[in-house]
Amino acid sequence: MKTGMNLLLWTTHVTAEHFPIFSKLRAEGFDGVEVPLFEGDAAHYHKVRAELDRNGLSCTAVTVVGPEHNPISPDAKIRAAAVDRLKWTVEMASIIGADTICGPFHSPLAVFSGEPPTEAEKSRAVDVLHQAAEFAAGAKVRLTIEYLNRFECYFLTTAADAVALVNRVNHPNFRTMYDSFHAHIEEKSQSGAIYQVAPVLGHVHISENDRGIPGTGQVAWDCVFSTLRKVGYDGWLVIEAFGRALPALAAATRVWRDLFPRAELVHQQGLAFLRKKWAEHATL
Repeated sequence: MKTGMNLLLWTTHVTAEHFPIFSKLRAEGFDGVEVPLFEGDAAHYHKVRAELDRNGLSCTAVTVVGPEHNPISPDAKIRAAAVDRLKWTVEMASIIGADTICGPFHSPLAVFSGEPPTEAEKSRAVDVLHQAAEFAAGAKVRLTIEYLNRFECYFLTTAADAVALVNRVNHPNFRTMYDSFHAHIEEKSQSGAIYQVAPVLGHVHISENDRGIPGTGQVAWDCVFSTLRKVGYDGWLVIEAFGRALPALAAATRVWRDLFPRAELVHQQGLAFLRKKWAEHATL
């Protein structure tokens, strides 16, 4: 198991301003960080990679797609832009040394049709995501798609949906992930969701039900950790939390109030909680 901290707690675009965070997280015992790949170029990410290496940190990456590069759009040009966008993401991930890209890159955030996903939309997603997975294979990067709750998207909202999509894409470099926040809203049980995604599970987000400090809310954490142990998961456990420091991100994640006194408590207490629960369920 490897522990990571999602840098979206601080920024949507990592720059030199955020480099001191790397050394702080490394000193606390994190194995790596999750780097948002939303903008930037190769030269920029070579600098990020150098700083990660200097601090002895590994990394994963997280990305999203917008309406202008929407994999399920009926417009072929927009779908082609989606393929290009995901290829760019893979290239940047390769530069920073990330072997895993996670996120809801199946459809734009908070864009709704007013209807459930159609078969045509599912077919379009499969086509775009298979092309992206094939490109990712050449870079030795794995794509792990994230299902969201129904208030943030309509296309992929349950473990069952995510597994079905992975099976249809049918590529070894395309998997799904488990996020305790979304599962807390959409699933009947945390354990059931993990068992369902287990055969195609490639990544895990540890996120409290209010997006605050893990272990301080309502997520059934003993179920989460015991089931991850039972299914033999041994990959990244990345803490994901959101605050109000970035107005645009706070709005996108629907964070309207302060969820913790200061950011340091999220990763300090979160990591201690994660390690404690992982150890408690080692032999259960």
